[in-house]
Amino acid sequence: MHSSSIKPRLSFWQLWNMSFGFFGIQFGFALQNANTSRIFSTLGANPDELPLLWLAAPVTGLLVQPIIGYLSDNTWHAKWGRRRPFFFLGALLASIALFLMPNSSALWMAAAVLWMMDAAINISMEPFRAFVGDKLDPSQQTAGFAMQTFFIGCGAVIASLLPTFFADVLNVSNVAANGGIPDTVRYSFYAGGAVFFISVLWTVLTSTEAPPENLEQFRAERAASRGLGAALKDIFGGFRRMPKTMAQLAFVQFFTWIALFAMWIYTTNAVADNVFGTTDAQSSAFQEAGNWVGTMFAVYNGVSALAAFILPVFARATSRKMVHTVCLIIGGLSLISVFMITDKQMLLLPMIGVGIAWASILTMPYAILAGALPAHRMGYYMGVFNFFVVIPQIVSGIVLGFFIKHFFNGHAASTLALGGISMALAGVLTLLVKDSAKPAG
Repeated sequence: MHSSSIKPRLSFWQLWNMSFGFFGIQFGFALQNANTSRIFSTLGANPDELPLLWLAAPVTGLLVQPIIGYLSDNTWHAKWGRRRPFFFLGALLASIALFLMPNSSALWMAAAVLWMMDAAINISMEPFRAFVGDKLDPSQQTAGFAMQTFFIGCGAVIASLLPTFFADVLNVSNVAANGGIPDTVRYSFYAGGAVFFISVLWTVLTSTEAPPENLEQFRAERAASRGLGAALKDIFGGFRRMPKTMAQLAFVQFFTWIALFAMWIYTTNAVADNVFGTTDAQSSAFQEAGNWVGTMFAVYNGVSALAAFILPVFARATSRKMVHTVCLIIGGLSLISVFMITDKQMLLLPMIGVGIAWASILTMPYAILAGALPAHRMGYYMGVFNFFVVIPQIVSGIVLGFFIKHFFNGHAASTLALGGISMALAGVLTLLVKDSAKPAG
């Protein structure tokens, strides 16, 4: 990161507090990723319709992230700081959406709430990436992103297991009565709404932010650039000044997130078909498959939480590029193997490989990127970088339904194999990225 000042080294607990909000953010994302297709299918969606219904998630990210990044770069409040007002607002809106989602009574309502929920989660999440660049010296940035990845893994493990916990431990009904959402899913989303808000509030209340180095100059520049037209010009004009490293990472992200989007959309349908022998979303077997997918996702997120602290060690011994390459190839091969597995216990094995890849996806690209960005534009460029996360998801949303209907004869597991090939290709493309900063803990 190009900065004129050296930032003080933060303690373990300071890193913990500034990253804890991600526990709640990922609680929300994990519930969304593991249960949205289940909710859509229960409300009557066909498999080839799922990608289009999921488009809400990437489209809101495409719109919200760079705007929030730009606004947070150009915000300073004496009490709340720069990023924390957005943490709080996003958490409040996301918690409301998490309470509304499982009470959807029609497909259109669930799709509309998904738009709201994803936009709100993005408002909270985007500034968290820039928060690391703001507060941490380059020597601590990899550790900062690793701490975020640890909380992402922990939050996702618990959230993914909640429907199974409510069904098996608390004996809550897992039946889609009268075409409605099972109580196990509803109660899980209620818990998620509470955890999201409390976790983000913890970071808001326990972390501090330093003001811009020259506060008067910052205020003068902000006053001069006011107005929607000036803001939009600044937001989209930055694409021409994109650092070379960011452009190279864009290709890696594109093929990575095609794979992840395919996995999140189609794992429930693939497991229901391949392992539980049903494509009927109203059946008890389909709802049981939905709970098992939660367990599978808990495994990959749990592995990622552990791997988050191991990967920086390998990065120091080799390079961040090499670690990311190997992890993505492992993840790709693991996704491909799901296509061939028909035993539910065996499905946990490839989730270990996916978890290793997920840990690297959440850590290495951001650590590489942070070292190539100007400090005063950190939030903006982290928002623009999200374009290369959401554009492939939009592409997937448009084409995956066509593939599953016309090439795969409705067989969802084939789409997961296609995603695996895409992730392995992303691993190879990582070798072309220039990483100018030395990995550090």
